[in-house]
Amino acid sequence: MRCGLTGLLVLPALAPLAAEPPARYRSPFDVAASPDGKAAYVSDRTAGVLYAVDLAERRVRKEVALRGQPTGIAVAPRGERVYVAEYDAGSVAEVDAARLDVVRRLPAGLRPMGLALASARGILLACNTVTDDVSVVDLGSGAERTRIATPREPFFCAVAPDERLAIVGNFLPATPASDPASSAALSIIDLDRMERAADIRLPPGSTSVRQCAVSPDGRWSYILHTVGRFGLPPTQVERGWIYTNALSVIDLANRRLRDTVLLDNFVEGAANPWGIAIARDGQRAWVTLSGVHQLATLDLGKLDTFLDGPPDSRRPLIEDLTALLGAGIIQRRELPGRLPRGIALLPDERALLVAAYHSAELLFVPVENGAPSARIGLGPTRAPDAARRGELIFHDGTVSFQGWLSCSSCHPDEGRTDGLRWDLLNDGLGSPQRTRSLLWAHLARPTTARGVRAGIEVSVAAGFHFVGTRPTQELVEPVIAYLSSLEPEPSPYLGSGGKLVPAAERGKAIFEGKGGCTDCHRGPARSDHKLHDNGAAGDLDPEGEKYVTKRLVELYRTAPFLHDGRAATLRDVFERFNTRRRHGKAHLLTKEELDDLVAFLLSL
Repeated sequence: MRCGLTGLLVLPALAPLAAEPPARYRSPFDVAASPDGKAAYVSDRTAGVLYAVDLAERRVRKEVALRGQPTGIAVAPRGERVYVAEYDAGSVAEVDAARLDVVRRLPAGLRPMGLALASARGILLACNTVTDDVSVVDLGSGAERTRIATPREPFFCAVAPDERLAIVGNFLPATPASDPASSAALSIIDLDRMERAADIRLPPGSTSVRQCAVSPDGRWSYILHTVGRFGLPPTQVERGWIYTNALSVIDLANRRLRDTVLLDNFVEGAANPWGIAIARDGQRAWVTLSGVHQLATLDLGKLDTFLDGPPDSRRPLIEDLTALLGAGIIQRRELPGRLPRGIALLPDERALLVAAYHSAELLFVPVENGAPSARIGLGPTRAPDAARRGELIFHDGTVSFQGWLSCSSCHPDEGRTDGLRWDLLNDGLGSPQRTRSLLWAHLARPTTARGVRAGIEVSVAAGFHFVGTRPTQELVEPVIAYLSSLEPEPSPYLGSGGKLVPAAERGKAIFEGKGGCTDCHRGPARSDHKLHDNGAAGDLDPEGEKYVTKRLVELYRTAPFLHDGRAATLRDVFERFNTRRRHGKAHLLTKEELDDLVAFLLSL
C-alpha cells in the first residue's frame, strides 16, 4: 500500500493473527545498523523489546523481549553482539545477533540511557541519568570497572576513534537558575586514566542535551541541544526569543567550545533536535529534528570553513537565524513519521535509518535525496487514547507558531524541568520563576508559584498561548490526559526493595515531627497547595511575597529549588536561603538531623 507521499512504500511488519487488539504502544527510540548493513536494531521504550529488522526484506525478523524500557543501542564492530540499555532495570542487555536472544546482562545505574563501545579497550560506557554518572563495564568479565561522576543527568555519549576520550552530554544544567550563564555542560572522559578530565559549558540557556558524535579524525565533537532565551520576556516567539535549537562544535584538542550554530531559520524553528549521524569522511552530518518531524542535512566541510572565517565579519552565530541557510550549509526535509529520534547511517552510506517514535515505524531514507523510500512497520500497536494523543501534542513543535518549540522544550523528559527560570508574565513582568516539573500537576489547585492559575486546565491553555497557538479543546484535553497519566519514577536513593535507608527513615521522623514540615507539606503530593510566606523572597520579589507550597515528588531530579531556582541543592534551601527561619523548623536542626532530612527528601 502507499501513503500520500509519491513512491513511498509502506511495509508493515509481519504479525501473527490475533483475536484481541494489541495491548501496548510501540515507540521506537534508538536505532543501529549491523556492520554488514543487512540488519537494523531498534529499541522500543513502551513495548519493552528490541526489534531485529531484515533490511533486504524490509520487515521485523524478531522481537527480543527486554526488561524495563529499552533505550540506547550499541553494536559490536564485527556485529556479533548488540547492547541495549534497559532503563528502569539497572542493566544493559547483551544480545547474540545470530540467535537474537539475551546472553547476559551487564551492570549499570538504575536508569541507563545512551551507550558507547570502546572495543579495543574491551569496555562499554553506559550513561546513568538519575545517578549522574557513567558506568564503565568490562566486556570480558561482565563486571563494572568503575563509575565516573558527571555534573547532571548524562544522556548520550560517544567514543573518539582512537578511544582515548569519551564525550558525554549532560542533559540539564547543574547550576542555580538565577545564574545568568546557567547552562548544561559536555563532559570529557579520559579513558586512559578512567576519570572525568573536563567539563565544557555550553552557551547560556543550553539544556535538553541530546545525542553527540565525534568526527572521524577525532578533532571535533558535535552535540545537539536547545537554547532557552530565559533572560528575555517570552513575548515574541517568531524571533526565537523563547527557544532556539542548536548544534555546538567542541574543539577536543583544546577542550573548548568552538562555536554554536542554530538549526532554525528566521521563519522556521527546528524544535527539539535529537539524533545525529556523521559520514565516514566527516564531510556531512544528518540530524533528526524531532519536534518538527524533519531530517536536516549539514555540510560539515562548509561549516568548518565558515567557522574559520574572521569573527568580526559576522555576528555571534548563536544569535544568527540565517547563518547556516545563507551559507548553504543546511537542508531540511519533511519526514512522514512522527517524532523522529534515533538515527543511523548504513555502512555503505547510501541510506539512513530513522526511528519514528510516535508512528511506530522505522524509516529508510536514501541520503542523496533525503526522501524516505520505505516505512517499515514494527508491528501492531494500540489505537491511541487521549493520553497517547496528548503525548504527541506535548512533543509536537508544529503545534507552536513556526515550529520553534514544543511543550517538551520547557518540560523535557516526560514533563519534567529544563533547569532554567523564566519570566512568563503569568503574574506580571519582573517575577522570574524556575520551570516546575508537571508531574502530578493535575493534583494542584492553584498552579504556578504564586497561584495565579486556578488549575491544570487554565495552565495548559495558557501554555498554548505562550507558543502562539489558540488553545482549542482538541489540544488542551489530550495534553491534560497525558500529564495526568504520568507517574513518578522511584528514587535512586531508596534502598533494597524500594525501602527507605536508615538515614532516610530518621529523616522521615524529623519531617513528620521536629522539622515541622507537615504543617505545609501534606497530602498525596505532600503539598497543601496554599500560599505561604516562607521567607524565601528573592531580590526581585516584594518583601513578604507568598508562594504555593512545592509538591514534594521526585525531588532527586527537580533541582534547582525555590520558586526562582536560586538554590542549586536542597541543602542550599535550608542553609543559604532560610535566613528568615520560616522554612518549617529547619533552623532548629543539627547538621546530622539536616543530613537525615535531606536523605528522606531525596528518597521521595
